[in-house]
Amino acid sequence: MIHEQRTDLDGLSPAGLREEYDADLRAVIDDRGAEAQNASSPASQARLDVDAVAEELGVDREVVAALADGESPEISMADAAAIQALDDDAPDADTIVEMAWEHLLLGMSSAVLDVETLASEVDAELSAKEIQQKLERRASATLDEFVAIEHPIVDRQY
Repeated sequence: MIHEQRTDLDGLSPAGLREEYDADLRAVIDDRGAEAQNASSPASQARLDVDAVAEELGVDREVVAALADGESPEISMADAAAIQALDDDAPDADTIVEMAWEHLLLGMSSAVLDVETLASEVDAELSAKEIQQKLERRASATLDEFVAIEHPIVDRQY
């Protein structure tokens, strides 16, 4: 889950970490669709999953459909958190976003990592200033940007 503090990468690359988050989001979409209605066929069930989540959250249907189909679409942290918040065990979307970024700030502290160093290690075209703005939630971020920032922080913590 995005908001849980990660202390180990378990050998995951940034792409593998993103796949893990996508799988978590896909599971929430599947669960929400099953709750919405018991469909008669798998194809109609998949459509209900996507429609139920997209309609309930106001998230772009194509993004939800891509996640449900096993793809890794561009998605904002806000939309990913909104989907994750549908899980009964997850906090609300705003709390998910706040916790996720706070864990990274704490991770930077324990790894003794500044934004300039982090910018040189991030596998994305983000400047130190852009990273700082995203960490402080003064600028929006995609899930890919979050993963690109999270990976080197967690990798250096321990």
